[in-house]
Amino acid sequence: MTEITVPTLGESVSEATVGEWQVSEGDAVKKDDILVELETDKVSVEVRAEEDGVISKIVAQEGDTVEIGATLAEMGEGGGASASKASDDKPAKKSDPKSDANGTSGGGKLIDAKVPVMGESVAEGQVGQWLVQPGEAVEQDQAILEIETDKVAVEVPAPAAGVLEEQLVAEGDTVTPDQVIAKIREGASASGGSASKSDDAPKAAASSSSSSGDTKAMPSANRVAAENNLDLSKVEGTGKDGRVTKGDALKAVQSGGTAPSSSSSASSASSKPRETGPREERVKMTRLRQTIARRLKDAQNTAAMLTTYNEADMSAIMSLRKEIQDDFVAKHGVKLGFMSFFVKACVAALKDVPAVNAEIDGTDIIYKNYYDMGVAVGTDRGLVVPVVRDADDLSLAGIEKSIMDLGKRARDGKLGIEDMQGASFTISNGGVYGSLLSSPILNAPQSGILGMHKIQERPVAINGEVKIRPMMYLALSYDHRIVDGKEAVTFLVRVKESLENPQRLLLDI
Repeated sequence: MTEITVPTLGESVSEATVGEWQVSEGDAVKKDDILVELETDKVSVEVRAEEDGVISKIVAQEGDTVEIGATLAEMGEGGGASASKASDDKPAKKSDPKSDANGTSGGGKLIDAKVPVMGESVAEGQVGQWLVQPGEAVEQDQAILEIETDKVAVEVPAPAAGVLEEQLVAEGDTVTPDQVIAKIREGASASGGSASKSDDAPKAAASSSSSSGDTKAMPSANRVAAENNLDLSKVEGTGKDGRVTKGDALKAVQSGGTAPSSSSSASSASSKPRETGPREERVKMTRLRQTIARRLKDAQNTAAMLTTYNEADMSAIMSLRKEIQDDFVAKHGVKLGFMSFFVKACVAALKDVPAVNAEIDGTDIIYKNYYDMGVAVGTDRGLVVPVVRDADDLSLAGIEKSIMDLGKRARDGKLGIEDMQGASFTISNGGVYGSLLSSPILNAPQSGILGMHKIQERPVAINGEVKIRPMMYLALSYDHRIVDGKEAVTFLVRVKESLENPQRLLLDI
């Protein structure tokens, strides 16, 4: 007898609500068949069979609250009348006729492709595009699927060379670390016939992953609604197939959903998807884009954000780059750009004005005695902010190499979670896209962000004469709760002085 238990659902998750059972007592199941869905405030998780067998007893019923490790069901070995009955009542999962009891065939054994660990604080991801279809050959470590989290896109590599035999999840499904998402026939070839290509595989995966899609709300959400007189028809579901989760219901209650007023009803109605016209196209936002939108709005709602402006004459840096560029490239193998000067200038200014390198934690201020600089990079998936670590210890060449490596990995989708966490200050360069002036939004919980802009020749007054100089507008957005106006202006003046006199950076003044 094997016990089906509640798996670990995340570092801070201690309990879950039992959703819809996909099997009944007496049903025969195959390894990796979906048995039941569990729901927490943060994520929905599918519990799968770890081996072939027959469900002998269902212990936890739909709507029950269960703790990690609790028994959900009991499963006996396959065979007997129960298995025969289940086989008659339930379509059997397609299997390779050449497979033996060990799951092997002429092409080799079946290997599980699993969701990799996506970061310390990432508990789920959304299935993106399948890069390989059933029946196609794969090499070991070849990317077979993209998974999007709220921070980064992750590629799932093939654990072995062979043929992709089955897809167990469909595009848009929510998956968790270590979940089996595909089967690979080790050592098989696409033309060998040991792995049968099936056009129904993606459909089967979609069907199995959304078999409870007719349910508008999860049981826990219904319970929250009943306890708080909440109308779930006015709550937008974020769960799989648009289902209302417990988290959605709790959020609606917190926002005043217990007694819907005319204004809240109007707001709910306006949030419903409108019909698209013949010349319009509706595309679901990626998780990364949703997170960008949420974080930017949260920053505006939380911080007392203010922006101060200045301008810098870039003549000295442009002249220096032109003079030493060839020698710099010959020695360091990388071009001397503008960003390394800005990073160095910001580090010097942060040392003079430590409040800009701090953050608010409750009623405390945390001052950071390190200088990890976030450098915003635009990609096809959206804006990401990789971090240049210990920028105060790096030379100009070291900073340029670090930025070049991070930028390339960002555009290729190769950044890890650790590459984008822990920055104490951010620099955003809208000038590369032609922006002349803008107000950057804080990257919470940081208290400052510098906006660079396009270098443009303008007439300026110098010693009583009008000169044409390459000028750049600078913008510092800061959290006025922690940074005073005097400190913000002082910071920006320090940056301006370092850019207009780069020798100050070399002399550390």
